[in-house]
Amino acid sequence: MTSAGNPAVNTAARPDGGGRRPPLPWLGVVPFLVYVGVFLLLPTVIIAFGSFTTKQGDPTLNNITGINQDFLIKAFVTSTTISVASALLGAIFGAMLAYAVATGNPRGVFRRIVTSMSGVLAQFGGVTLAFAFIATIGNVGFVTLFLQSHGIDIYANGAPLYQVSGLIVVYTYFQIPLMLLVFLPAVDGIRPQWREATESLGGSTWHYWRYVAGPLLAPAFLGCTLLLFANAFSAYATAAALITQGGIIVPLQISNLFTSETGRSQPGLAKALALSMILIVTIVVVLYTLLQRRTSRWLR
Repeated sequence: MTSAGNPAVNTAARPDGGGRRPPLPWLGVVPFLVYVGVFLLLPTVIIAFGSFTTKQGDPTLNNITGINQDFLIKAFVTSTTISVASALLGAIFGAMLAYAVATGNPRGVFRRIVTSMSGVLAQFGGVTLAFAFIATIGNVGFVTLFLQSHGIDIYANGAPLYQVSGLIVVYTYFQIPLMLLVFLPAVDGIRPQWREATESLGGSTWHYWRYVAGPLLAPAFLGCTLLLFANAFSAYATAAALITQGGIIVPLQISNLFTSETGRSQPGLAKALALSMILIVTIVVVLYTLLQRRTSRWLR
């Protein structure tokens, strides 16, 4: 029993020691924070430290300045070219597919099949994806042999699958479903009433896309394109399985610098390259986040 001047205190909500009980949601996030710290933050710190030190641990800037070499600059240019081309192709075709899905029945079979397949194909990469393309359009792939039997030799002027053009095609394969997954929510946010309002005011389809849907979807489209760029720029396993000679892209150059068998192993330079990739991807992801925030304003 309590007196009128002394309200009851809920002691059941306090631990025996008198301190504050940690909120349960934070306890659930702890495993994720540990995972991020061990597999993301710690390797980043190790890479950053190794970029400015020698093998003996002495401070140096030679690793950073060593990036200014012709073959490394060429690798950056090639990586950027592949990433931009595959991102643009994936964004365009993925956006068209997302629009086709969004305008259909929201509970229809077509939407469920396409979104389910996209969830699988967006993660279908690495050696398995490289093998699929080699078995299909490789030197002795069944499509290649079929075309050759009909007088069409796609390898008459070289090996397109194992060059930059081939990597663009292979990367676009997983960029399109990824674009559908990340761009579909923005397309779903477009209200049919906005089109009806445009038509009731005498506007055409061009006016609707030029002044209503286009400006609303533009930030989301650009942000998703940036995400596709980062996805392609950091890809490694697929290119490593297709390109067995040389390092035409930055991830392959990093691998070569770590595992060189000719005595040119330079882990410090490899870490400097990795650090530069981390900075580029970080900038792209920050821009993507800013564009997504702008998109979320009208999706609420």
